Amino acid sequence: MTGHLDTIARYYNGCSTGDAGLMRATLADDVVHWFLAPNPGSAAVHGGEHLARYWRKVHRLIDAVWIVDHLLDGTGEAVIEWTMFWTPPRSGRRVATRGAEWFAFAPDGRISEIRSYYRQHDDRDTELDGFPYAERGYSCHGAEHSAVHTPAEETAP
Repeated sequence: MTGHLDTIARYYNGCSTGDAGLMRATLADDVVHWFLAPNPGSAAVHGGEHLARYWRKVHRLIDAVWIVDHLLDGTGEAVIEWTMFWTPPRSGRRVATRGAEWFAFAPDGRISEIRSYYRQHDDRDTELDGFPYAERGYSCHGAEHSAVHTPAEETAP
């Protein structure tokens, strides 16, 4: 992996395994993660330690796995499309939520800001209607990986 993809993939591998230390290593101390309202938990999260603990908790609650499906990488910023496969406690049926995020990076290469754009439903997949995800190498049900990112496996503590 090259450019910002390596940092973003490590961040998502931490999110997907609940590894707060791995996430923390990719985050600037003063990182801010902005969320699109009215999704659950849409208040911004401030600080690297707080954000890492936030995603560790989310992972434990909904068995979430994030996949980077597509990346546009620029100087100091990157934009990605992603898929989060997760299991809503109410339905128990795995769903896919697709979204996009804008990343800004500190001079040391760590993530300094995340702006997240998606709509989350706990009873159905959310994605572009009719978009050929599989044909374009994006992750899909039964294949929780993409042409650009295979998430880390959880290891026993």
